[in-house]
Formats: sequence, C-alpha cells, structure tokens
Amino acid sequence: MNVWLGIILHAVGGLAAASFYLPNKKVKGWSWETYWLCQGFASWIIMPTVMALLTIAPDVLFKALEAAPASSMFWAFFFGALWGIGGLTFGLSMRYLGLSLGYATALGFCAAFGTVIPPVYAEGLKAFSSTSSHAVLAGVIVCLIGIAVCGYAGILKERKMTTEEKKAAIKEFALKTGLIVAVFAGLMSACMSFAIQSGKPIAQAVVDVGGNPLWKYNPIYIFAMAGGFAVNAIWCLLLNAKNHSIKEYVASPALRINYLWAFAGGIIWYLQFFFYGMGSSKLGDKYSYAGWTLHMAFIIIFSNLWGLLLKEWKGAGKQTHLWIFLGIVILIASTLIVGYGNYLDKTSDEAPQSIEVRQTEVTFSPPPRGIIPSG
Repeated sequence: MNVWLGIILHAVGGLAAASFYLPNKKVKGWSWETYWLCQGFASWIIMPTVMALLTIAPDVLFKALEAAPASSMFWAFFFGALWGIGGLTFGLSMRYLGLSLGYATALGFCAAFGTVIPPVYAEGLKAFSSTSSHAVLAGVIVCLIGIAVCGYAGILKERKMTTEEKKAAIKEFALKTGLIVAVFAGLMSACMSFAIQSGKPIAQAVVDVGGNPLWKYNPIYIFAMAGGFAVNAIWCLLLNAKNHSIKEYVASPALRINYLWAFAGGIIWYLQFFFYGMGSSKLGDKYSYAGWTLHMAFIIIFSNLWGLLLKEWKGAGKQTHLWIFLGIVILIASTLIVGYGNYLDKTSDEAPQSIEVRQTEVTFSPPPRGIIPSG
C-alpha cells in the first residue's frame, strides 16, 4: 500500500508543479523578472522554512541540523544553485514554447539525468542488478519514451499551426530559441535530484533524533532552494536594473493583486516538493531515484492536460492530438511499472526474513549470549 500511496503523492506533486505557472497569466504591469523574483522568494525562502517548522518540532529540527554533517548542507546548497540556473531558464522555456512542449522537452532531459546519474554515482552499475531494479529501470525507460512521444506531438503542433495561431496561443512563441533554452534547463534542473541525494544525511538526522520519517526531506529544501534563490535573485535584480523595472516592486498597476498571484504561484510551486518528499518517503530510500522519474512523468501528464484545456493545441490537428494522448498513456504506464518494481523490492526484502525464522525453528539454533528468547 505504501508504494501506491507514494505514487499518488508524487501525482499530487506533479499536479502542483504543472500548475504553478498559471497565476502568471493574472499578473498585470509587471516584467517577467519582477514576477519571477517575488514568486521565487515565496517558494524558495518562505515556504521551505515555514513547512519544515510546521512538520518537524523546532527543537527536533535544530537538533537534526546540528547532528547533520555540514558537507551535506553545502552540497545541497551547491547543487541547488545549479538547479536554480535550470529553474531560471525553465521559466524562459515556458514563455517561448508554452506549457506542453516546454515541459516535455525540459523535463525529458531532467528525468533522464536526474534519475540515472545519482544511483550510478553512489553504487555503480550494481544499483540496477536486482530483478526489482530491472523493473524500475524499465519504468524509467518507458517514461522517457512517453516524454519523447509528447515532445514529438509538440513538434507536430508547431508544423501544423500557422504563425498567427502560435502567437495567439503563446504570445512569445519561438521554437528554436525555446528548444535551446528548454534542453539547457532540463540538464541543469536535474541538479535538484543531486541536491536531494546530497542532503540525505540531513533527512537521516531528522529520523535519528526522533522526527517523523514522512517529513524527513523537508529540511533539505531549506538549503537546496536557498541556493536556487541566490542565483535567481542575482539574475532578476540585474534584469530589473537593465530594464529599469525595479520600481515595479513598489509602484505598478494592481500592485497588491500582483503580489497575491506571485505568492500563490510560489506556494503552488513549493507544494510539488512537499508532496515529492512524502512520496519518496513512502517509496523508500532504495528506489527514491525512481521518485524523480515519477515526478517528471506526472508533471508532463498534467502540463499537457493544462495545455489542452488552455487551447494551446488548438489548430494542431487530430493526428497531433492522438500523439499527445498516446504520450500521456505511456507516461501513466511508466508510473505503474515503477510502482510494480518497488512492490517487488518490498516483497523480496520480506522473504529472506521469513526463511530465516523457519530455519531457526527447525534447527533450534541457540540465541547469542546475552539475548533472552521471547516466549
């Protein structure tokens, strides 16, 4: 049950990630850099700190941070900064490609690198040596196929639609620029997976000092997202200075409502990793890397559904719509395969324990000294 609950939690996180850019459409009179910095402050500074304190008792949290190695905090921040570069360019890919094609392209590379590299770096090829890991890896491959199908549907859409139709659906549509930005964004965004892996000693420290394992990933985000915010803040403030838009923070039309929408987007954005952490806890540490694939898959599923609802695919033709639906179906299948792989791992972990108990009962092996038999 924990495996499928983990998948459901990843689905909720994917929905949040696919929805965070929607409030941007309600903002009036702000430059992109102003909105992005305000949203980032809410999602990368306020929310990680607040949610860590709400889910973990302050005394437990501070004890865990004292016990955790400083190196894990540094590397979480470092990889978070690299991820911040990806997040910065990811926002640009949404502007140039729209929700559907932008997400599919960027997250395709993000899923591939963020899923495979961390376990191989930590354990080598033996990370994929068991039957259950083969099933999980098969799910990852199916996920990448689904992402490729969604990307192909986006290319078909670009070929079918006229320039006027593209501009009507996505005001700043630019395929070549958008694809370059999206590929780079995907490569750099995979560093969040590395940040989470680097911060695992922090998560373990939370459990060791008595924290709830369900929330153990939350403190990692304080450091990882602070690194991302640092990079984005520098870039946005430079753009504010260059474009003379810094005055927008204090004087612009619909100032209060703009802050409201920016913070709403930031809160929605953060919720993806809030549910990601819970989902990974339910999947277990051994295959937490598979959670990254699930996260990417659900983001693409929901972003494409949003793209269809927002009529980004209007005028693309029936064949293109069939391809995008096929891609979504493949992505859903990949989540089921990953879930099955985790299920196999759970059952294989339980089997040796029952065999060992039966052997003890048959051979009547005496207990080690100092151990009093129960019953």
